[in-house]
Amino acid sequence: MTIGTVKEKKSRKNKQPVVDDQSPLLPTKHQKDGGFDEFNGASYSGAVFNLSTTIVGAGIMALPAIMKVLGLIPGIIMIILMAFLTEASIELLIRFSRTSNSVSYGGLMGDAFGNYGKMLLQICVLVNNIGVLIVYMIIIGDVLSGTTSSGTHHAGVLEGWFGVHWWNGRFFVLLVTTLGVFAPLACLKRIDSLRYTSALSVALAVVFLVVTVGITIFKLINGSILMPRLLPSCHDLTSFLKLFTVVPVLVTAYICHYNVVNGNLTVHPSCYNIRLNKHTYAVHSIENELEESRQIRAVVQSALALCSSVYVLTSIFGFLLFGDATLDDVLANFDADLGIPFGSLLNDVVRVSYAAHLMLVFPIVFYPLRLNLDGLVFPSASPLTLDNLRFALISGGLIAIIFLGANFIPSIWDAFQFTGATAAVCIGFIFPAAVTLRDRYGIATKRDKILSIFMIVLAVFSNMVAIYSDAYALFKKNSSPRE
Repeated sequence: MTIGTVKEKKSRKNKQPVVDDQSPLLPTKHQKDGGFDEFNGASYSGAVFNLSTTIVGAGIMALPAIMKVLGLIPGIIMIILMAFLTEASIELLIRFSRTSNSVSYGGLMGDAFGNYGKMLLQICVLVNNIGVLIVYMIIIGDVLSGTTSSGTHHAGVLEGWFGVHWWNGRFFVLLVTTLGVFAPLACLKRIDSLRYTSALSVALAVVFLVVTVGITIFKLINGSILMPRLLPSCHDLTSFLKLFTVVPVLVTAYICHYNVVNGNLTVHPSCYNIRLNKHTYAVHSIENELEESRQIRAVVQSALALCSSVYVLTSIFGFLLFGDATLDDVLANFDADLGIPFGSLLNDVVRVSYAAHLMLVFPIVFYPLRLNLDGLVFPSASPLTLDNLRFALISGGLIAIIFLGANFIPSIWDAFQFTGATAAVCIGFIFPAAVTLRDRYGIATKRDKILSIFMIVLAVFSNMVAIYSDAYALFKKNSSPRE
């Protein structure tokens, strides 16, 4: 990633947009067949929907497990609290970006901390996106080939249909999926080639939510669901420390910061108008899409309110449905008899629809990951799309890393713990707070600085305890057989 500067800000109505090597490379008109199609800005509701689809991802599958750890009441409070902290950190990013005339999150970090700050952000984005894609592949493996938790095997869809065979084992299924689905989609050089798969992926995610809520409501009506646990169960040091492990998962679930500020680093499904020049690339940001950029704070608040509602409902219904048997990946729970008519069919619909959704979203996340890595490793080379060898090596290398990670990392909870406690917490809270405390232009209020210190302390403390908790639990598990 290298971020240019805007030489002259043009009106959206301007008939002759000027784009050069230092501009954001997204003209107000989209060039097509030698002409320009006018883009007059997205509506408020459209921007809210786009940002919401950016926020909601694979993290939603781990949210019912948060309720299992915290209990229903603290779990709901934590989801809402994280939404407020996310909104506050995004507001700081937007305000300081405007003051410093930065056109991207990377530009803001560069303005505050120089090239090292920009590179550090870029590395965090790479780690975060690789972690997200590993989670996608783990979930797909859980759905198709099953998973084992606490000595109990939860059968996958293929095992349920055909029985256990070598060809529906986890490694072989992920290998076939990688070569047959991920690799062909990831090799597309233009993101706009994925616009139809993106629309289909959103529809499949809706199917998952509707069916899950419907199953839970049916079981509530017939009285087959027990009263859920409202508070956490803490009986020793391990169970107490485990409470902090939810923080990295929640941080990852709300990460959207590089899609809000102009010249964002990643691509969400509606961002297809892209022009590349010497690795400098910019995509529709949420703020640029708006007819009135002043609405961006209201858009962020509305999107976070919508996503928080989805998160709370998914967490509640998932935890109600499976109780303390809820797994780290709630999709793996849909392997048993639900005790309702057509239960087996609905199990398969829920799992297959969301697995297909992740397969189609995979290349959307992979596209900016590849560009960011290329810009970091080859900052002065020709555009990636013009160098087939470099394109193939970077694409193949990233896919191989993700494939190996999905096979060796045991669960999505572990993957979220790593990315959430490292890259995601930096992107979401530590970097915005650091920019505020740096305050190059003297615009930070006393409230801003107190909030920034609180975010840094909360993020560092919670994630350090979460890492210690995981290490302690792992050590205790490995040492117990020898005692």
